[in-house]
Amino acid sequence: MRATVRHEMTEAVVAYEEKPREQWLFDYPAQVALTCTQIWWTTEWYYKKQVNQLNTLITMLIGQLSPGDRQKVMTICTIDVHARDVVAKIIAQKVDNSQAFLWLSQLRHRWDDDRKHCFANICDAQFLYSYEYLGNTPRLVITPLTDSIKLIYCLNQHTPWIPWADWCGCVWLC
Repeated sequence: MRATVRHEMTEAVVAYEEKPREQWLFDYPAQVALTCTQIWWTTEWYYKKQVNQLNTLITMLIGQLSPGDRQKVMTICTIDVHARDVVAKIIAQKVDNSQAFLWLSQLRHRWDDDRKHCFANICDAQFLYSYEYLGNTPRLVITPLTDSIKLIYCLNQHTPWIPWADWCGCVWLC
């Protein structure tokens, strides 16, 4: 199963720019589409483009979609709203380089072309994406609190110096 998810992700990362996103997302399973959307967000953090993409997805939700496709689009919308808010905050605070803590403290997915693997980065921690099948499930709204918990948990996994982070029960965030 993991090999299949990884194979699909390899194809989806390459195909992302070949057609409009609102068509591309129906070519791949929900988990692959969601992760690749997050990979491309890391590379193309342009506010106006994000707002346009989000508006397109919202328009799609108003139309006719199968239950599985509707769930996939709603989940990507949830992630896109958070991404839009992060970029708006980066713009408002006039962040002008990729080493700023506001950017580094975000969970960023990236694709390594040489290794053909997805990685999740946060601050100086890097985690290999495990490709474990997650299905097509809804996502919780991402808030500053869930962002903080995710940051603490992920950093604790990378450098275990925050003893109380183990009990926070938020493994699913990282």
